[in-house]
Amino acid sequence: MRRWSMVWVLGVVLGLLASIAPAQDSSGLKVLQLPIRTDGPKSLDPVQGSTTYDNMSCAQIYETLLINKYSDPFRYEPLLLEEIPTSDDGGTTWHFRLKKGVQFYSPYGEIFDGSRTRELVTDDVFYSLKRIADKKYQLKNWWLLKDTILGFDEFMEEQNAAESFDYDAPVEGFRKINDHEFEIVLKKPVTRFLWILTMFQTSVVPREAVEAFGDEFSFKPVGTGPFVLDEWIPKKSLTLNRNPVYHDVRYPAREEWSREDRRARMHRAAGKRVPFVDRIEFTMFVEDNPMWLQFRAGNIAYTEVPDEYFAEAFDKRTGQLREEMAEQGIRAHANKLLDFIFRGFNMDDPLVGGYSPEKKALRQAMSLATDLDEFNRTFYSGKNVVYDGPIPPGLDGYPEDGRSPAAYRGPNLELARQKMIEAGYPGGEGLPPIKYYSNRGGNSPEQAELMQRQLSRIGVQLDVQLVDFSTLIEFVNKKKAPMFSFAWSSDYPDAENNLALFYGPNESPGSNHFNYKRSDYDAMYEKVVTMLPGPERTAMYEQMRDMILEDVPFIGSMARERHYLINPWVLNCRPTERYWAWFKFLDVDDSKRRR
Repeated sequence: MRRWSMVWVLGVVLGLLASIAPAQDSSGLKVLQLPIRTDGPKSLDPVQGSTTYDNMSCAQIYETLLINKYSDPFRYEPLLLEEIPTSDDGGTTWHFRLKKGVQFYSPYGEIFDGSRTRELVTDDVFYSLKRIADKKYQLKNWWLLKDTILGFDEFMEEQNAAESFDYDAPVEGFRKINDHEFEIVLKKPVTRFLWILTMFQTSVVPREAVEAFGDEFSFKPVGTGPFVLDEWIPKKSLTLNRNPVYHDVRYPAREEWSREDRRARMHRAAGKRVPFVDRIEFTMFVEDNPMWLQFRAGNIAYTEVPDEYFAEAFDKRTGQLREEMAEQGIRAHANKLLDFIFRGFNMDDPLVGGYSPEKKALRQAMSLATDLDEFNRTFYSGKNVVYDGPIPPGLDGYPEDGRSPAAYRGPNLELARQKMIEAGYPGGEGLPPIKYYSNRGGNSPEQAELMQRQLSRIGVQLDVQLVDFSTLIEFVNKKKAPMFSFAWSSDYPDAENNLALFYGPNESPGSNHFNYKRSDYDAMYEKVVTMLPGPERTAMYEQMRDMILEDVPFIGSMARERHYLINPWVLNCRPTERYWAWFKFLDVDDSKRRR
């Protein structure tokens, strides 16, 4: 039998895929095909969302008061507001002016007193923030506003203790001036407050739609965003159409773009009204291989570059895009992520949790037995930054050269085995297998195997449970996963956001997935949230970082540099993970699609 070369087979596969590449819609619509690199969102209701993939989807349908800038994602600008909020008292009282003429649009019928549309007003903002306090939604995102707004904590407690949640009950810190002006009064200045208003969980939704659709609101979302839902097939696809009444939002001005961005022609649409496309079609890719093949065939706009395909895309020696791809018009882009990749422990778990010397010794031993450099070489081509603690490179509190003396960084098998003795499990004797939950997509199964092998050297057995990403998050939120693995990307560029992951009141289903609880740590966190950047705050960040490292609620850390490839038919594309409302700036040129 003749043995066909893999290159020939791949060429045939790509040729077949390219032959069915989606050309311009027969109706003349511009259609943008995009990937989601997991099984996708768990909810299209922002108040119930928490993951990157919830964010990626919701940000097309709903909008927030403020938003990250596409030209500089480390800054924010008004979206539903006329201007950046102002404060005359040092950050306690904030004054807001809503943009006039912004409309909610319902594709499901006339839910607004006989109309499909209604203007956004002050009451919608207050209603949407109150939803975060409603235990009906599991208080998943209450951590964002807890102990922040005057009277809001009391409102949350009173309404959740009542027979029914009264959204009309007042909150002392919500002050309506008129339909387009309002104030929010904080208990005390909170440095992160305006950044919170950029996060998709604080998106503004209309009360009529939530009450009309009830539990189905996640499948019948109504917002002010650039797109409206056409169809959502969970774990498979998500299709959105242009919002016919989208308000006036413009592509960033030429002067906002850097010289490098202008060389990449990112400025060419400057000042034009968005969105540019009529339809977005998301496809969920649990496995990387189908996503890669669809990109190579020209069927999706861009792709993250999985490590196993890195050498196919880039020269490993120079890091440059390979000539054959450049000749096809493919462009490359890279971002250094505010990334926290970890293997976490549920500190409430009777086996791996706890704070006694013996319990800490077990986690310390497992950390000492883990070789993150081997993970980096094997799965990330050595491109990741390995560091100690939860604060990624680039933020205050990141340890010098990525190393802290408080860390139990491996590999140090001799000390790891001594710690196993201190834990009461010499050589692993008497230690039951530890259930370890991880995403079944990408190279996670191979990473779990390496974790098993490394820990087996000190007698620790992992019982690996590979599940869809949405199921993984559900198990973590319900405290059912003794040990788990995923990554956290900072919501805003301040280490306080990462340190919030270990603040006791934020325990699951909040952002403290580790269910880490220490009163002295919590007291320090409550202090730093009101502090302005400076040496004193940085010193406290470092002290909190090292406190966490001593207790080992996770094994880590690593930060990625994400590499993307962009097909020539998509315009204005500079992928960022700082926020996910940038798809409205993308355009397509169907003449550049491969047929």
